[in-house]
Amino acid sequence: MQTMNAYQPSESSRPQQSLLALLLLFFGSGCAALIYEIVWLQMLQLVLGSSAVSLAVLLGTFMGGMCLGSLVFPRVVSRRWHPLRAFAVLEAGVGVLGLAVLLLVPALARVYIAGAGAGLPALGLRGAVAALCLLPPTVLMGATLPAISRWVELTPHGVSRLGWLYAGNLAGAVFGCLLAGFYLLRVHNLETATCFAAVINGLVACAAVGLAALPGTNSAARDMRAEGEGARTEIATDKPIGTGMMAVYLAIGISGFCALSAEVVWTRLLSLMLGATVYTFSIILAVFLAGLGLGGNLGARLGGAVGRSRLRLGYCQWLLAATVALAAYLLCESLPYWPINPTLARSPWLIFQLDLLRCAWAILPSAVLWGASFALALGCVGQGPDPARLVGKIYAANTLGAIVGAVSASLMLIPVLGTQESERLLVVLSAVAGGLVLACSGALRPRTILVGLLLGAAAVVVLVRVVPPVPWELVAYGRYLPAKLGTGTKLFVGEGINASVAVTQLSDGERIFHVSGKAEASTGPRDMRVERMLGHLPALLHERPRTVLVVGCGAGVTAGSFTTYPAVERIVLCEIEPLIPKVVASYFAQENHHVMQDARLRLVYDDARHFVLTTREKFDVITSDPIHPWVKGAATLYTKEYFQSCRQHLNPGGLVSQWVPLYESTAETVKSEIATFFEVFPAGTIWSNDEAGAGYDVVLLGEAEPLRVDVGQIQKRLNSESYERVARSLREAGFRSALSLLGTYAGRAADLAPWLEHAEINRDKNLRLQYLAGWGLNRYDQEALYSQMASYRRFPEDIFVGKDEWGQALRRALSTAESK
Repeated sequence: MQTMNAYQPSESSRPQQSLLALLLLFFGSGCAALIYEIVWLQMLQLVLGSSAVSLAVLLGTFMGGMCLGSLVFPRVVSRRWHPLRAFAVLEAGVGVLGLAVLLLVPALARVYIAGAGAGLPALGLRGAVAALCLLPPTVLMGATLPAISRWVELTPHGVSRLGWLYAGNLAGAVFGCLLAGFYLLRVHNLETATCFAAVINGLVACAAVGLAALPGTNSAARDMRAEGEGARTEIATDKPIGTGMMAVYLAIGISGFCALSAEVVWTRLLSLMLGATVYTFSIILAVFLAGLGLGGNLGARLGGAVGRSRLRLGYCQWLLAATVALAAYLLCESLPYWPINPTLARSPWLIFQLDLLRCAWAILPSAVLWGASFALALGCVGQGPDPARLVGKIYAANTLGAIVGAVSASLMLIPVLGTQESERLLVVLSAVAGGLVLACSGALRPRTILVGLLLGAAAVVVLVRVVPPVPWELVAYGRYLPAKLGTGTKLFVGEGINASVAVTQLSDGERIFHVSGKAEASTGPRDMRVERMLGHLPALLHERPRTVLVVGCGAGVTAGSFTTYPAVERIVLCEIEPLIPKVVASYFAQENHHVMQDARLRLVYDDARHFVLTTREKFDVITSDPIHPWVKGAATLYTKEYFQSCRQHLNPGGLVSQWVPLYESTAETVKSEIATFFEVFPAGTIWSNDEAGAGYDVVLLGEAEPLRVDVGQIQKRLNSESYERVARSLREAGFRSALSLLGTYAGRAADLAPWLEHAEINRDKNLRLQYLAGWGLNRYDQEALYSQMASYRRFPEDIFVGKDEWGQALRRALSTAESK
């Protein structure tokens, strides 16, 4: 039944220039929405952690709010509201709530950290925090499309306009994604990005109010109000859903499931191939959104009568089965083997262009078809008393499928089935969705449907067989695969909930642990040195370490070094990827002293930052060996706030050691890492893992009190019977005495102050390090960087206090190194 006293659109109320203006408004709305999404997810990851579980909670809440908004709006907002004014209120509300989230998260973080625990209660608390922050603004975002649908008629012409607005919104989202990833967060910070998005919301709201006041867009609403003044608004009741429409809802829900599942799977594969930087993720998301926008425009043009739209929606889903299989083939059999050496390009812009090309080549066809599917589904709804309700149901079905797809792909499909079987499942589901719509369209004869389904089933069997497994070389060598082919043999490869891992062996017997396309640890002399240094340096310089926290398992060598100390009673190992301690560490059991079987070990599967923030336990030693800072999410383990939290969790006399790579890095990146650490530990020191004076990586050491080192006393301890295992562990890494270990001293905060004078401090509110590091991951300037640092080194009389022969020998060794 038609509602009285409601805004009724007419062709005269929607001139072409108004449509163009509305396209610009939707562009701005999409731009602001993506800036918020990137900012909010980054803010809440700092509190809730970066594990797959936390990300699933965040994404589920974000998209759940969009789904809820699309369903609730037509039921609570009267049709008497002018659509453009309703749209303006929603946009203004998003801007206000966006600023509120910026202020709310720090306050919630304090409450959350005080009450966080482990298990299901902790997961529920994470969800509650995410919901409290994200649901209010995302509900308003989800309501914008149903709100503006009241401005159009649900006719073929009107639906095409709605499809254009959907495409315009996605075009804005692409721009916002790139703007946030490559400028706002790289150059500025979370506050600046949030305020910029809020300003866009305000401008869009003002423009929408102004557009609503124009005579051409307001005349119909004014006439309706005059005719129905004082009349009671009747609530339109929904008609029963027919078989054909139910098939459309199911198909568009499956389409949303496949789209977000594929995005998760393909992001995992593309990040292996391109390097898992923030820029890679921005490029992947931008390409995916651009494809959806192009598809929305295409679907709007292809849509027509209800029967024709349903047929084309079914064909679109069948085409998706083919493009998903094609993308799987390209990502595993073609693109990884392109002869590209990233180290040859000194400018990151050239690499970004190649990355954009490879992303588009693989995922753009499917993204276009998913965007077209949504626009075609809008054309399938027919006419009704309230366009917002009909559009809201389509939007909600698609978003609900997307929620299930994003969560299940992250937590179940990849870790349980693997990427190959997950892609095969998406091929089958796309074909099923297409067959369902075609069978229930009412536009085809039963015989035609039967023949089509049989042919489709045969095609699916072929397509499923085409989908290849992920090559183990891609998991191991990542972006260097073309240059590394044939250099090793596979011992293990696995796809975990948070990362893909591999263990390989070279012809000389050296074993290497790879995570997300890069080498993380090995049995080679250079890696064994730094892995043992991270454990032995703080443990030896501490008088009697009893409790230890190890951040990052790797091959388990650092954690295993603490098992040799007789006083150590408890070793807490925090690792985000369960596959690494459960499987990978067993390949390095001899090197890690069988730490996984040690009774003193307690394994914690969580984001390390989240554990440090929420635990009430304090430690004598905290050692951190995170992945490279250019990997998205890793920079949270290099912030000033994280180091402050580590310091607060130290017992009196406790020490913190931190790994810093000099390779795949730039001077600005290394300076930022060291300067940030020294902000919290102003008496901190640097210890080098160099090769004949050539830089490779370093260990930072910090403590609450000034460091005092007596070389003779440490050597005496190593000579004792109780420390025999400690001495043997050091010898295995090439350290024959306390002198050779302490001779790696490379400087301290006071000496390096001039070099670090203008360094960027990596903070939670900007995470500047991941943008600096991602800009220079193809650089190999470690020798020059170490030479710069070493030029500031002076013998520290107040640190090395021993005056015996060992102390004098150390002075001579360091003086010789300084003179070189």
